[in-house]
Amino acid sequence: MLPLSKAPKSICLLRLSAIGDVCHTLAIVRTLQTHWPKTKLYWIIGLTEARLLGDVSGVSFMVFDKSAGWTAYTKLLRELRGKHFDLLLHMQTSMRANMISLFISAKIRLGFDSKRAKDHQTLFTSHQIISKPHQHVLEGFFGFLETIGIKERELRWDIPIPKEAEAFAEQTLPGEQATLIISPCANARFRNNRNWTAEGYAEVAEAAARTHNMRIVLTGGPTAIEQQYGEAICKKTSCDITNLIGLTDLLTLLALLKRGTVVIAPDSGPAHMATAVGTPVIGLYATTNPGRARAYLSEKWVINKYPEAVSTFLNKKVDDIPWGTRVRDAKTMNLIQAKEVIQKLNDFMQSLQTSQPS
Repeated sequence: MLPLSKAPKSICLLRLSAIGDVCHTLAIVRTLQTHWPKTKLYWIIGLTEARLLGDVSGVSFMVFDKSAGWTAYTKLLRELRGKHFDLLLHMQTSMRANMISLFISAKIRLGFDSKRAKDHQTLFTSHQIISKPHQHVLEGFFGFLETIGIKERELRWDIPIPKEAEAFAEQTLPGEQATLIISPCANARFRNNRNWTAEGYAEVAEAAARTHNMRIVLTGGPTAIEQQYGEAICKKTSCDITNLIGLTDLLTLLALLKRGTVVIAPDSGPAHMATAVGTPVIGLYATTNPGRARAYLSEKWVINKYPEAVSTFLNKKVDDIPWGTRVRDAKTMNLIQAKEVIQKLNDFMQSLQTSQPS
């Protein structure tokens, strides 16, 4: 049955979260739309993620609000009643996603290979993608397309941005001044170990303003820890900083990222949002492997302390641990030194000068 010999009439994608992963999934959608333009696409997506992608063209979204508890399941069941798909792309390894998949009527149910299929996902699928080691998350997602017979790749995101969000970004960041956007925190509730230090960000901001005359912008969500990071960074610098932490929604953030020259961020959703709008990312990686999770188009600009973290805190080598293993010690991100990030920023700014026509 696989690969498919002809375009299916309908495909259901199941990927609920998180922000970075649904950005990756959008590249899969764009490739499907290019290769099979007449195929109807449906996407079961989380509520927060739908706020970012819900206006993407050519897709029928079914939104799952996990905060609603069992009501969310009954609502989704009603939406799916009477629908039958030629193909389900079960792209999320979680028991919640597995439960949702039981509501989906599909001739072919394609999931991850046994090595990547967590929470017993293989019990909920009829076919699995080909197992390939040491892949970036997006590469793994493209494995779904390779399995069904599509080898092409469309690295295109073009998320619709509302006019009011574009206007806010233009008003906040007017003109052509080089702009450094710092998104200092990962998911504040669960991943504080991915956050670098406020002192480090402050030192980099000072160097960016002093050496490159860059405008400095802080972005992030409304949680207490993100607010504290913003306040601490501002207090530790003498340069002007525009602190927008807690003041933007996802689409406004996307518009701001689009106007940035470069973004500095840890392993987090905004790094992948920046990729979606074509803005390079200096990624700060120690707790997670950038080979798996970096901003996809910014490999050159990664700060990679993951091997050192694995050696220091796990007493092992990267090749000796499962792909995707996280180093969870609270001191892990302290391995990153401000001077290394400043040098990476200097290299990036130099690359812009050398790439400009004389």
